[in-house]
Amino acid sequence: MPAPTESRGAEALALARELAPRFADRAAAHDERGRFPEADFAELREAGLTGLMVPERLGGFGASFAEYAAVAAALARGAGSTALIFNMHASVTGALAQTPEHLVRALGAPESFFAARDKALEAAAGGALYGVAMSERGGGSRLSKTTTAYRRSGDGYRITGAKAFVSGSGHVDAYLVTARDADSAEPLVSHFLVPAGEGIRVEETWDSLGMRATGSHDVHFDVEVGPEALLGGVEGLALLLAEAMPQWLVASYAAVYTGVAHAAVDAAAAHVRGRGLDTLAPVRARLGRADAAVAAAELAVAEAARRIDAAPGEEDTNRWVWRAKLIAGDTAFQVASSLLEAAGTSASRRGHPLERLYRDARCGALQPATSDVCADWLGAAALGSDPDHDTAVPRW
Repeated sequence: MPAPTESRGAEALALARELAPRFADRAAAHDERGRFPEADFAELREAGLTGLMVPERLGGFGASFAEYAAVAAALARGAGSTALIFNMHASVTGALAQTPEHLVRALGAPESFFAARDKALEAAAGGALYGVAMSERGGGSRLSKTTTAYRRSGDGYRITGAKAFVSGSGHVDAYLVTARDADSAEPLVSHFLVPAGEGIRVEETWDSLGMRATGSHDVHFDVEVGPEALLGGVEGLALLLAEAMPQWLVASYAAVYTGVAHAAVDAAAAHVRGRGLDTLAPVRARLGRADAAVAAAELAVAEAARRIDAAPGEEDTNRWVWRAKLIAGDTAFQVASSLLEAAGTSASRRGHPLERLYRDARCGALQPATSDVCADWLGAAALGSDPDHDTAVPRW
């Protein structure tokens, strides 16, 4: 009987684990300069990992959400910023590839959308990199507060507005842009996949505490796009899909921060061994608690991912989506903070791996959905309310 063949997801994970140490070697320089990790993405393209979420029929790995989560965590164990940019790209390709076709058809998608979708996915398998332009100054990531607007222009659309926190800006081949119908009184928000080029201006504003190499600058849009740029081929789907299947807006970040937390454990262990602090019981205890906390966060993310693959959009699945983001974001910071104390002042010097990882880990609870937003969503659900709608402030 022939041996079972290895899945392409397992192949992708092996590639990510092979790349991670090289990413780690470059991470300090990228962080210091706040520079986009071009060498990392050259290697990701060469490995074919920009096609991680692309179906095999279009040249990709055809990864599940669980396989994506494992790859993202492995990459983040090498370089958090690189993994976070990769997460944004995977959010675009994953949403395109994994939104059930019957659902898209039920929402009224024209046949032309499926050809445009496959073209975008095939390009990703060939090395195209996508970014997400959703957040805005003053409104954050809440889709109902979107001010970037679109108007119909000929057969297509004209999109105008500005976005903030656009990871990979200036280096991606296209941006997933959220925009509202300028002529509608309701928050009719749509997604557009806008190719980089004329009408797009990057304003270099990113100078952050952590995740400094993501290049998450502001991006200004005043651009004409064709009808194929409208994702789903139907206007007004953004809010509906965010509520129904929030995994790519919420839980995908979680895997990145479990990887950062795991890297903090690695760095702290190396530091305390090198300093002879491993003989101190309180130091070992902090490492032990960190190890347990990271393992628990990884299990929460794995459970969310398993449910996303088995039953996307179901009530219990979405609860796990929000739990995973809350647990991973809080755990990363708590672990990194505790380990920095255990390692001592020498590990707080700029350039020490644990100092960088502490700053990167601090961002996990701050990224949308923030830990407070996640906890509030879960609290509303625990009270029997509708956590997406029964709130004074719109969730999205």
